Amino acid sequence: MELVLDHVTKRFRDKTAAEDICLKLTPGVWGLLGANGAGKTTLMRIIAGILPPTSGDVLYGGVPIGKLGEQYRNIFGYLPQEFGYDREFTVEDYLTYTAALKGLPEQQGRRRIRELLEQVSLSDVRKKKIEKLSGGMRRRVGIAQALLNDPEVLILDEPTGGLDPGERVRFRNLLSEFAQNRIVLISTHIVSDVEYIAACHAVIKNGKLLATGTTEELVRLVDSKVWSCAIPAEDVPKYEGRLSIVSLRNESGGGVSIRYLAENASITGSVSAVPRLEDLYLWLFPQNSGENERRNQAIC
Repeated sequence: MELVLDHVTKRFRDKTAAEDICLKLTPGVWGLLGANGAGKTTLMRIIAGILPPTSGDVLYGGVPIGKLGEQYRNIFGYLPQEFGYDREFTVEDYLTYTAALKGLPEQQGRRRIRELLEQVSLSDVRKKKIEKLSGGMRRRVGIAQALLNDPEVLILDEPTGGLDPGERVRFRNLLSEFAQNRIVLISTHIVSDVEYIAACHAVIKNGKLLATGTTEELVRLVDSKVWSCAIPAEDVPKYEGRLSIVSLRNESGGGVSIRYLAENASITGSVSAVPRLEDLYLWLFPQNSGENERRNQAIC
């Protein structure tokens, strides 16, 4: 089972949102990492068959998804950033309607809806209108509809928006279990959502694929660029403007532990720290535009 992006490019009138993307997705959880505007949503819509590429193709099992048509849609699940629903729909109404659209037999649909409502902790609000739910609950409804047809390929665009920390942990556990023998692609800029459950990651920036690999492989790109040290609390403002700071932690005695990114140690007493996926993300997507472009060229 493989989902292959074969030299996929998407151009709009004044922008290239995806440029010559080549990627082979195999069973397991994949993270699609990138800042807002990197091209993640465009790529997801192309994989979903909603948006045609300007050039290149998406193939499932070696066949272009356009030729597979309904056969591809029957094994595909998709959660966009925003999903539409009738204002009068209850949670159960919406899932019943979506199950019918996906072609599930009525009895099978009812059983699957009961299972998913339990898995995403929505059984108690199944008769409540979706528009009356909190943002996190609405997101869980969207996750449930994407899973209704037990898809072989599941695409989730920023799936944890609005979820509290406990919900995000349950969601990650659900996906880890679901991803056995299935392809799951999660688009996100929240690194913790995929750092520990994704078998592989693809990093996209300005419409270009910068790197792919496991967490262990990708963090090597920032080996010897992550530093930690302790500084007096009064020195923090001096360094905040100069350094790419990942984290600050107050310590007893008025000191602060600082973790930062730099080519070389920039503070006396700094020691090299073990890199994490979040460090790579912040290295590739710094706030400073000039630094952003220089690091982009260095990785490429």
